[in-house]
Amino acid sequence: QVQLVESGGGLVQAGGSLRLSCAASGLPFSSYAMGWFRQAPGKEREFVAAISRSGGSTYYKASVEGRFTIYRDNAKNTVYLQMISLKPEDTAVYYCAADRSTSSAAIVAVRGQSGMDYWGKGTLVTVSS
Repeated sequence: QVQLVESGGGLVQAGGSLRLSCAASGLPFSSYAMGWFRQAPGKEREFVAAISRSGGSTYYKASVEGRFTIYRDNAKNTVYLQMISLKPEDTAVYYCAADRSTSSAAIVAVRGQSGMDYWGKGTLVTVSS
């Protein structure tokens, strides 16, 4: 069956960095656009970043652009989210998700979580001030 397994979360001080990984199995990874979403305590889950099937295009939530970088390694069936200059407001559970129906990172961003086919269980990122 399809599995998306996130890792790399943890506790970091403001200004620090983390790299999240999402390992996929049970699906033709290169046929899926991928996205990262997050859910902060008491808030709705929101889009963070997306990447096209080939990795050639990306799209970001405005508040993370320039600080977060999404990239993928199709040979390893893994998508990453490199996060720098972390802020306390980045504290959330981070989820990766897969979308078969589009190759476009921008469309993943526009459709949000409703367009995603598969989800991981999330990894917690806590940024202390």
